[in-house]
Amino acid sequence: MDAQGRGRADDIDPADQWVLNPNTGEYELRLPPSSPQSGVPSPRRPPAPDAAPPARGRTQAPGRPRPETPGRSVPPSRRRRGAPEEPLPGRRGRRPAKKAAKGKKALLWTGGAMAFVLVAGAGAAYFYIEHLNDNIASVSDDGASTGGFQKDKAINILLIGTDKRTGKGNESYGDSGSVGHADTTILLHVSKDRSNATALSIPRDLIVDVPDCPTTQEDGSQKIIPGTQQARFNTSLGQDGRTPSCTMRTVTELTGVKPDNFMVADFNAVKTLTSAVGGVEVCLGKDIDDPDSHLKLSKGTHTIEGEQALAFVRTRHAVGFGGDLSRIGLQQQFLSALMRKLKSNDTLTSPSKMLDLAEAGTKALTVDSQLDSIGKLKDLGLELGKLDTKNLTFTTTPVIDNPTEKVKSTVVLNESTAPQVFDMIKNDVSFTAVKAQKKKEAAAVAARLKGTKAPASEVRVRILNGGADPGSAQETLSWLQVEEGVTKSENAGNAPAEGAKTTLEYAPDQADQARRLADIMGLPGSAMKPGESVENAQGVPAMTLTLGKDFKGAGTSLTAPSKAPEGVDKSTADKVECAE
Repeated sequence: MDAQGRGRADDIDPADQWVLNPNTGEYELRLPPSSPQSGVPSPRRPPAPDAAPPARGRTQAPGRPRPETPGRSVPPSRRRRGAPEEPLPGRRGRRPAKKAAKGKKALLWTGGAMAFVLVAGAGAAYFYIEHLNDNIASVSDDGASTGGFQKDKAINILLIGTDKRTGKGNESYGDSGSVGHADTTILLHVSKDRSNATALSIPRDLIVDVPDCPTTQEDGSQKIIPGTQQARFNTSLGQDGRTPSCTMRTVTELTGVKPDNFMVADFNAVKTLTSAVGGVEVCLGKDIDDPDSHLKLSKGTHTIEGEQALAFVRTRHAVGFGGDLSRIGLQQQFLSALMRKLKSNDTLTSPSKMLDLAEAGTKALTVDSQLDSIGKLKDLGLELGKLDTKNLTFTTTPVIDNPTEKVKSTVVLNESTAPQVFDMIKNDVSFTAVKAQKKKEAAAVAARLKGTKAPASEVRVRILNGGADPGSAQETLSWLQVEEGVTKSENAGNAPAEGAKTTLEYAPDQADQARRLADIMGLPGSAMKPGESVENAQGVPAMTLTLGKDFKGAGTSLTAPSKAPEGVDKSTADKVECAE
């Protein structure tokens, strides 16, 4: 702006319109006579055309009383930059502002301008949020979910990547007529305290039993799609009209973990999300030229996005043993890189990238009906944002080659290690080292199991069914009395309320009995609840064993593994690992 232009009212530097009010000790905005006199946006309606104009004067600071001074009126102050500020009536003039004060006024100007932008943009923000809501595609969960994630509980999200060839530029990838499969599936478990998470990949060629799936049709009616025994996992989506809710049911059958929500992404998601963040960094331990996926990269580190990123996650013939398990490793490396980029300052401090991400994410994902608004997605994002990438572990469902096949093309569960991995997720056990505080808490819980144990014949316990299968209390009673010698036990019927976990409540003087019963039943320290005893049918104090939904049957241990079994591959999202 030139010197001549500064004299016009429209060209006054906004920083020069802030003047110190001696009565309040604060700076206030003084606008030209042609401008509204209030420095604070007011929700009130403007005055009627025939109303008298408001009297000019000092702007009263919110919450501070202004002393009444009869006959005194303070005109709005306007001055050119560099000119001494005119003293208020009845006050001595101040020295010209020092250079340091300019910084303060500039800061105030910036803050005021930002506040104006936020207020003025509120309407636009509303329409933008509505626009994002319109972007979101949702499909019914058909009752297969828990009803949606909760902020005070562990979170389980099912991430499904489908190979359905939709969208511009995807026609050349594989079977263009396919209805799509569950080509890439990850069960993301986030711990209750948000200190750690596990991303469990489920191989698409894993042989599973796909259950019957109640499915909502386009007209709103329900149809049960028959299940299939001993089928590839990827057929749980798309085939025979199966929707993501069927994949959710299949995962529950396989792992024992019931997902809270699902998200489905197609080929476009990989392309648009990587472009929105400006690419992600991956590493290769050798040159790759794969004509099937169209990936051609030299050994070393590369930043990929768009079509190249899609080619990277689709590559399998050029890495490892050339199968789906090798491709899973590449996909885990890619997701680790994407997580690091999403949580980097380069992304979080860039408004344009955040807006691009909002557009790309809402357009590329199909979510379940419990997660069908930008508000719900935002809440989920805030929960996931609490994670530290060093405590996000990627691992794969333990499998072995299908022994029934001569030509190995499918895999089956490794029964010696897979159940342990599933139990860790069900019981919220971290795959990474826990914090010192968590170790201290875990040690305190484990200490409940240490100490003397009373003979089984002295254990006195009431058994209630608090969510286990019908008949579980009687079955447990018979087993304890006949096979374990716990003769002072009784079936006390159903508990007042159902619970997810099995618990054993006991009084302090019953601790040795509690340790014996925990040892017999395989109860973890977390199931033991020091409290009070309750009189049994004979009027004698007894412990209370409540069988929860996690109860697996008499004689089956409920103690979760404390660490991953040997031989299970795992990596954390904070590290860059080069694919071979």
